[in-house]
Amino acid sequence: MEPYATADQVWAGGLIFARIGAIFLSLPGIGESYVPPRIRLSLALVVALALWPVVGGSLPPLPESLGASIGWVIREVIIGLAIGAILRAFTAALAVAGEIVSLQTTLSFAQTTNPLQASPGTTIAAFLMLMGTVLVFATNTHHLFIAGLVGSYELIAPARPLVTGDFVELAVRTVGDAFLLGVQLAAPVIVFALVFNLASGLVGRVMPAFQIFFVAAPLSVILGLSVFALSLGVLGTVFIDRYRDLANLFVSSGGTGG
Repeated sequence: MEPYATADQVWAGGLIFARIGAIFLSLPGIGESYVPPRIRLSLALVVALALWPVVGGSLPPLPESLGASIGWVIREVIIGLAIGAILRAFTAALAVAGEIVSLQTTLSFAQTTNPLQASPGTTIAAFLMLMGTVLVFATNTHHLFIAGLVGSYELIAPARPLVTGDFVELAVRTVGDAFLLGVQLAAPVIVFALVFNLASGLVGRVMPAFQIFFVAAPLSVILGLSVFALSLGVLGTVFIDRYRDLANLFVSSGGTGG
C-alpha cells in the first residue's frame, strides 16, 4: 500500500462509500433508528474499503469538474437508497400480517412502540417485525446483502445509464408481493376468525337471550392467539424464504451481468 492515497483512489473509495452508506441507512436491521448513525457509517466505510479492490475497476475515472463529481455522488446515493428501500419494503409483509391478526383477535387497540418504525403500532405487528429482523441475522441472510452489494455494481454499473424504469417496476412488484404475503401469513387466523364469527352468529340466532358477546370475546382472543402461536414457525419460515429470494435477485442478476 502506498503511504498516501492518490486522488483516483480517494475518488473510487468515496464513490463506493456513497452507495454503501446509503444502502446501510435504510437496510433492515442495520439501518434501524436505534442503531447509532456513527455505527452505520463506520460499518459502511469498512465494507467500502473491502469492496474497493473488487468493484474498483467498474468505477468511472475522476471527473475534471466539481459539478460532475457531485453528480456522480448524488447518482450513487440515489441508487443506494433505492436498493435499501426495496429490501426494507418487503418487511412490510410482517407489519401487514400483524395488523390483520390484531384485527381478527380484537387486539388492534393494543398499541405499543415499534422500534423498527417511526410510529407506534399493534403489539403483534411489532413482535413480528422484531422476529423478522432476528431471523434475517439468525439465518445469515445478511450475508446475501453483502453479496448483493457486489452484484449491484454489475447490475447497475456506474458507467451505465440509470435503469429508472426497472427500479420502479421492481419497487411496485415488491410492495404488491409484500401485501400479498402479509395476507397469506395471516391466513390461518383469518380462517379461524371467519369460522368462529359464523359459529358465534349462529349461536346468537338460535339462542337470542344468550349473552354471546361476553362468551365469544375472551374465546376469540385466546383461541386466535393459540392459532397464531401454532402457525408462528411456518410464518417465519415462509417469510425468510421469500426474503432470501428477493435478496438473491440482486446477487444472481449481478452474477449473470444483468
